[in-house]
Amino acid sequence: MIEVQRTDSVNSDFIKLVQSLDEELAKIDGSDHSFYAQFNKIERLRYVVVAYENGIPLGCGAIKEFDHQTMEVKRMFTDPKGRRKGIAVHVLTELEDWANELSFSRCVLETGKKQPEAIALYKKSGYQVIPNYGQYAGVENSVCFEKLIRK
Repeated sequence: MIEVQRTDSVNSDFIKLVQSLDEELAKIDGSDHSFYAQFNKIERLRYVVVAYENGIPLGCGAIKEFDHQTMEVKRMFTDPKGRRKGIAVHVLTELEDWANELSFSRCVLETGKKQPEAIALYKKSGYQVIPNYGQYAGVENSVCFEKLIRK
């Protein structure tokens, strides 16, 4: 059974999962990794979700305020041992619910074009492609998404 826990960025399970995420992204992104890494610091993230299966941390994600009505989804990751079990869907849904509870009406996110599984997850979860925003504007390897979450 998958259990999701709300926490923050000092959670040791979250920190370990993000280390694995960064190792994986360094391989996927190659020489572009340092550009993306500068936007993915985890210090002071207040809204973090860690997913567990039988007490083992297998997935994570976070949200941070983007503007007064929007949360940005960050640091989404599922350990290879937990993939194809719906863990990412559980994490993303919990993050959206949390953003909604905090009175935000929209989520945005960026992912890499070299991550087809992530792109498929976001599309399946109701996210729509939008023009690349902020630091990702004009970045060829990036694709940005949004979803209205107001319930």
